[in-house]
Amino acid sequence: MEKISKTRITLVNPPLLEDSPHHPLFPPLGLTYLAAILEQDEHEIRIIDCPIDNLDHQKLSDELDSLQPNIIGITSMTPTIKSAIQAAQNAKEVCPDSTVIFGGPHATFMDQQILKDEKAVDIVVRGEGELTLKELAGNELISKNLLKIKGITFRKDEKIIQTPKRPYIQNLDELPLPAYKYVPLEKYRIHGKIHLPIMTSRGCPFQCSFCVASEIFGAQFRARSCKSVVDELEWLRDEHGANAISFQDDTLTFDRRRILDICAEIEKRKINLPWGCQTRVDQVSKEVLSKMKKASCNLVSFGIESGCQKILDAVKKKITISQAQKAIKWAKDEGLFVAVSTIMGYPGETKEMMHQTFDLIRNIEPDDAWLCIATPYPGTDLRRLVEKKGWKISDNWTLYDTMHPVFDNPNLPSEDLAEMRTKFYNNLYSPKYIFRQIIKGYLNGNYYSQLMAKTAAGYLLWRIRSRF
Repeated sequence: MEKISKTRITLVNPPLLEDSPHHPLFPPLGLTYLAAILEQDEHEIRIIDCPIDNLDHQKLSDELDSLQPNIIGITSMTPTIKSAIQAAQNAKEVCPDSTVIFGGPHATFMDQQILKDEKAVDIVVRGEGELTLKELAGNELISKNLLKIKGITFRKDEKIIQTPKRPYIQNLDELPLPAYKYVPLEKYRIHGKIHLPIMTSRGCPFQCSFCVASEIFGAQFRARSCKSVVDELEWLRDEHGANAISFQDDTLTFDRRRILDICAEIEKRKINLPWGCQTRVDQVSKEVLSKMKKASCNLVSFGIESGCQKILDAVKKKITISQAQKAIKWAKDEGLFVAVSTIMGYPGETKEMMHQTFDLIRNIEPDDAWLCIATPYPGTDLRRLVEKKGWKISDNWTLYDTMHPVFDNPNLPSEDLAEMRTKFYNNLYSPKYIFRQIIKGYLNGNYYSQLMAKTAAGYLLWRIRSRF
């Protein structure tokens, strides 16, 4: 088969499952990066974001049938892998000559099982996917050349073959801007605002036991230049009408000099967009948080994980409770909206340890708290630990959303976890909370407090209605 210069490629974010949230927070950043890199070779690109367009599997099949692409790329997180597989099966039915490619965290770690169980999937792209998919598209999938493409897993003569791992992209400034022209940005409004993502670094030097970030993007911190970052912020505001920005970096403030330079440039260019980010309590200082606030940062999210030092050590977080208390106080003193995330039900944790976490949250009084039930995702140390203990683990990937217990924990039964979690949120999202966020949001101008006042009010109304 001759190399084809222009390939028809359709990238798919699969349909939502019935119990999933019905409004995506952001456009699919990964797919827009893939589209941008494929665009460089003048391929014909389409992105089908099923959740935002409210497409079910039948409507997706109809779309694919009309397009008849050469390549169908399907992304998936663990909770949506069931939907992704159904999308692949339907795609093969209506587009039998198309090559179906899977990508995303779940596929990266479960590549061999997916190819073994699902004949509708032809190739899995592992890890960072831009350059790998670029090669596949340019190659037009000539099977004899697949062995030369790094970072993929595929079938050949009924055997499953993994090619060597692809080296990570070192100069992130070389990546094109995400191709948002392929998604309906107007539909992603949250309470009337267009809230867009940006990723300015990849790689995480911290190997927490519950996370795969360092496996997907490597343990080396790689970052874009200050100019590249602020240029994109201007572009998002001026070309795409962004009203707010969410930094998607695992630890935005890891390079202290860099974040200070970014903040200074945001102020200099008068970007004036509220933004939020996530980072670690041991990677901020009072100076950094103050500069971030002056540069329109409205929200900072910290993973504090637990109020029990024993559990912090078990999850390999490498922080202390006093560091968490200090960082959160600094952020609150600056008037930032402070969100924290914690883990419930980690192996070895007891009810008493969980109550230490609740006590810590009550003492530090964050603006929001995410109580994530310990979830042993494929590729994590946590999964290996649960397997080693011989505890039963659910194979229903749909439940892997950090809101449902998926393994048997003799110390903390599922019913207890669910009850504690529900009780916590019922107490948190109170009329007093809503009033506090209204004050902080509308009188002090914090964008995220405005959002949370509306969200909490909705939750409170739902609770009242459910009683009747």
